[in-house]
Amino acid sequence: GFFQSYAVEVDVKDASNATCLYAKWMMRFLIKYETNSSDYKNTTLNLSSSVTHNGSVCGNDTQAALLAVQFGEGHSWSVNFTKTNETYQGDFITLTYNTNDTAVFPDAKRKGPVTIVVKDTMRPVQLNNVFVCHSTDSFEAENVTQIFWNVTVQAFVQNGTIGKKESRCRADTPTSAPTVPPTIANVTTASATTLSPAPTTAPKPVENPDTGNYSLKSGNKTCLLATLGLQLNVSQDKPLLININPKTTSADGACGNTTATLKLNDGNSTLIGF
Repeated sequence: GFFQSYAVEVDVKDASNATCLYAKWMMRFLIKYETNSSDYKNTTLNLSSSVTHNGSVCGNDTQAALLAVQFGEGHSWSVNFTKTNETYQGDFITLTYNTNDTAVFPDAKRKGPVTIVVKDTMRPVQLNNVFVCHSTDSFEAENVTQIFWNVTVQAFVQNGTIGKKESRCRADTPTSAPTVPPTIANVTTASATTLSPAPTTAPKPVENPDTGNYSLKSGNKTCLLATLGLQLNVSQDKPLLININPKTTSADGACGNTTATLKLNDGNSTLIGF
């Protein structure tokens, strides 16, 4: 159920009722918060089926564009976009979650809205191009992990028409071996030689993951130890096996009186929480 969430689609219009800012995406938030018993709990904040976009702004040459949404019991999220003569890009992402929402934050010690601001890592996109990223991306700051996927966005839309050309994120771009053009030598050899069909080989199985040792400290004492090899089996468009590499994986988390949390981040935005 990790990828089950509501999709958001926002179409901001200018004074002439022409589209000036368009976005469609999916997101969710993993939040660690303190309870009244001084323990820390992890919770998931998902978008509700009812989302508003009050306060969204078209933007222009001197003013940043703003995409703002509100959902659930007092939660909101926004990103602003700036532009140059040729490009636009995301600037800052702001999340405000409300711990008075007892369904999401039961027994929260701190009551009321909490605001988190992070720098958007979106690359500059050519004006009149649509930024598309189907892959999962995440930002982590102040006990909050923001997760995004299936993103389509265009700021500073020109003439009210969404661009036809896409700018894809790095994670969506497949890597392939360079194509070697034929030369006179290899063309001549091929035409003069009877070639046997290449033997078919079964795909190479994914090796077992390496075992990693992870630990957490509470003050100067170790409070959690884990020794494990970890492999993810992701089944979306097609099955994909991913081994978590202990050499590039860092451990984070917290130990409480009755709960402990271990978070593993492999440096490629793969975050797993136990």
